[in-house]
Amino acid sequence: MLEIFLLFSGLGLAAISVYLFTSALLTNNTDANALAWASGKEPVRSKSGFINLSRPLVHNFTLQHAARIKSKDYRKRVEKKLLTAGLSGELNVDEFIGLQILWGIAAPLVLIVLNLALQLGYPNWFCVFMGAIGWYFPNVYCRMQTQSRYVSVVADLPFFIDLLALSTEAGLDFVGAIQRIVEKAENSVLASELNTVLNDIKLGSARADALKALARRLDISEVTSFVAVVNDADYTGASISQVLKDQSQQMRLERFVRAEKAGARASQLMLLPMILFVMPAVFIVVFAPVILQFYYGGR
Repeated sequence: MLEIFLLFSGLGLAAISVYLFTSALLTNNTDANALAWASGKEPVRSKSGFINLSRPLVHNFTLQHAARIKSKDYRKRVEKKLLTAGLSGELNVDEFIGLQILWGIAAPLVLIVLNLALQLGYPNWFCVFMGAIGWYFPNVYCRMQTQSRYVSVVADLPFFIDLLALSTEAGLDFVGAIQRIVEKAENSVLASELNTVLNDIKLGSARADALKALARRLDISEVTSFVAVVNDADYTGASISQVLKDQSQQMRLERFVRAEKAGARASQLMLLPMILFVMPAVFIVVFAPVILQFYYGGR
């Protein structure tokens, strides 16, 4: 009975696979909405080689199915992930969902069909496990890029604010100071984002709106605080250079506090390995000769 059930299950999955493959080939995969990019340009090459290899498969097989997912809340969450991770130029929402469908659903189904047809001997839980990994891979990649950007921005921000303060004291306006810093900085996430701010201003956005867009893209509390302080100073007419100096000192103090917390947490995390591994070794070295002498000396 079980063999018959597995046989018909394999045939059914094979039929579904053939149908999806045929529909993918016959469907127009160049839908303008599915392939629309926020920048209006072709996507840049991804930092992940796995995504670069997956992109042709996504465009040919799963992109049209990803476009059918109309949940606004889910699409907004994906868009925010891509925005904060700095991947808006590499992936759009449809490609992100297409990657999830390809490696989270389609690939495990193909693996199950091959397993049943060719008797490869893979357990079913392995296929489900691989599907779960494939589904969460885009999220993990976004999380890694977001963390990398956070570390870079938090490290550079106090130094950039100091340069802004010095430039404004030297007579440059705020936008000119940003322009000067962006020209000198290299391989900096914050400099790249400030360059986007300059482009937004050149395209007609107000300075306050361009800075708010910067805070939304990075979604870092330090940057949000910096943007709020600069916009408040602009609104109240306060000295921008003095405000920037105060903000730089505040951020350095916050970074020092974070370092102290990280050091205290590291010392706490070291207790468990010390108790499990270091202390037994110390006890063996100290008390083993005494125990051996007591054991053999009593004979």
